[in-house]
Amino acid sequence: MNIALIGIGMVAETHINAIQSSSHRLRLCGVLGRDAAKTAQFAAIHQTLAFPSIDAIALDLSIDMVIIATPPDARLEAVQKLASAGKPILLEKPIERTLNAAREIVEICDKATVPLGVVFQHRMRAASIVLKEALASNRLGTIVSVEIRVPWWRDQAYYDEQGRGTYARDGGGVMISQAIHTLDLVHWLLGPIITVQAMMRRTALHHLEAEDWTGALLEFDCGAVGTLMATTAAFPGGAETIALQGTKGAALLGEGILTLTDLNGETEVFGASATTGGGADPMGFTHAWHQSVIENFADAIAQGRPPLIPAREALLTHAVIDAMERASKNGQRTEVN
Repeated sequence: MNIALIGIGMVAETHINAIQSSSHRLRLCGVLGRDAAKTAQFAAIHQTLAFPSIDAIALDLSIDMVIIATPPDARLEAVQKLASAGKPILLEKPIERTLNAAREIVEICDKATVPLGVVFQHRMRAASIVLKEALASNRLGTIVSVEIRVPWWRDQAYYDEQGRGTYARDGGGVMISQAIHTLDLVHWLLGPIITVQAMMRRTALHHLEAEDWTGALLEFDCGAVGTLMATTAAFPGGAETIALQGTKGAALLGEGILTLTDLNGETEVFGASATTGGGADPMGFTHAWHQSVIENFADAIAQGRPPLIPAREALLTHAVIDAMERASKNGQRTEVN
């Protein structure tokens, strides 16, 4: 499977390591960045081709799929041209800056019948998969409550990069750039969130346009209620956690480890400790989860089936963040739509 990578920023190395470590016959055929000189240098380091343009990738018949890892504001043109050329696309999260823009990208690919996936790699952790299976088998019974915590840290230098934490480039702050991963995982585990109440604020620890702290109350379609706290202002940063309470037992998922506790007190532990980038180093996590996402997407293309993380499903998470933003402004319980 021949792959082109668009975007040579912070997460590009993770994608390249994932491709090169795979045994699924994946091959990086070239890269494209905004700056031609930097792209050429980056390509030389990784011994691959520097594509001159999106058009060159779209017209290259040898390219089987394209990974787009640009900032969210630099997606639309690439998706339009690649979809017209029939190239399957795997997007780094988020799909776009706003819910409507994300929906537009999904519609473009749907109309072109082009596979479109999203990198929500937290679904690929072994402990996440065990929890998904436990819920499917009714191990915990009916889920009644959910507690989501994302106590991350970013120093001011992170937000000093041009455009970071702005609505124009990123679409927002901690929710769409960091906590979106945990929110997607909760969606995958429990199904849709239908109403929210939220506060989204900027703390005195950072200078940025958007929020670095969010608190929310959540109501799930399955009947559960929940709380969410997400921030990049919790020094020194810790692992995100998801705690579920069911009528038969409880689950705690955090730092790659899942603890299942039955109401009779019996406990089982699965997984292994793994960092996810919650501290000062945003890239302080393994490339193995990205590798699993890319392999799954490549296999889906080859087998003519949907990927594990289709973009239309990822829109559910975008819709919740959109509802949080509206709820934070209107101070009311707000429907997700």
